Amino acid sequence: MITSSTPDFTGSALPPVIGVVASPLLNPYQQKVLDEVTRQLNERGVITVLLSAGNDEELTVLIRQAAPLALRGLLLLPGSRVTDACDLSVLEIDAEPELQADALRAGKVTAESLLAQEHQRFGFMQSQPGESAQKQGYTTMLQAAGRALNAELTAEGADREGGYQAMMHYLKKTRASERIQALFCESDLLAFGAMQAIRDFGQGAHLAVAGFGDSEEARSSTWHLTSWSPDIRQITGNAIDRWLGQQAENSPGEGQLKQRHSHFGKIVPGEMSACGCAFRH
Repeated sequence: MITSSTPDFTGSALPPVIGVVASPLLNPYQQKVLDEVTRQLNERGVITVLLSAGNDEELTVLIRQAAPLALRGLLLLPGSRVTDACDLSVLEIDAEPELQADALRAGKVTAESLLAQEHQRFGFMQSQPGESAQKQGYTTMLQAAGRALNAELTAEGADREGGYQAMMHYLKKTRASERIQALFCESDLLAFGAMQAIRDFGQGAHLAVAGFGDSEEARSSTWHLTSWSPDIRQITGNAIDRWLGQQAENSPGEGQLKQRHSHFGKIVPGEMSACGCAFRH
């Protein structure tokens, strides 16, 4: 039975061990979170062991195999969706209120940036159907400006190929006059795939694209992707402190939108003419 209680670190002279659950580590954002939570747990005297599990059954097997390590708790990375695998204390990073608030703000600020470019029709791409804090913030800001979410694209996977196929399918089935002009993707990987599809589709198609995660590749001249950069260090640090029953002395983390070129959606005179953004070719 999953519980959110504080892990019990008593009863052993050895350093406590926490299992970090990942399923699987394809997204650069997940990798950044893994690096940060591992570093912060180690700083607090906790040893981490990576458990790559996509469901409860796989996790149960791994926990059984890790029995000699005497795991004191599980930390679920973003994208991990286990529900009832054990009786260990669990910290689910995705469910942390501070991270949810940051994702909500990401949607609002990204919408503001796209609205400022005077785009008229807007879309959102995600890997799973349903609501998310990102989409909620995005839609709320569009509605406040008198705009609507004109297209919701769901990729078949959370990877680059999923974004590519979803966007290519949309471009092929939608008349040019009815297409969205701006797209916010739940991750940089989906954004890269969408931008590649726009480039490959040709026919003068231009869409503004923004992502989430601010991966290293987003900063490259190939993409120049405008992307939300969460304050992972502060958010995960506060979450871990609360989980371990320690006082979280840091203020809430505040991410920021890293504006590059992709949210313009068309050639803009000046520095853009030489940047090589893929979506313009």
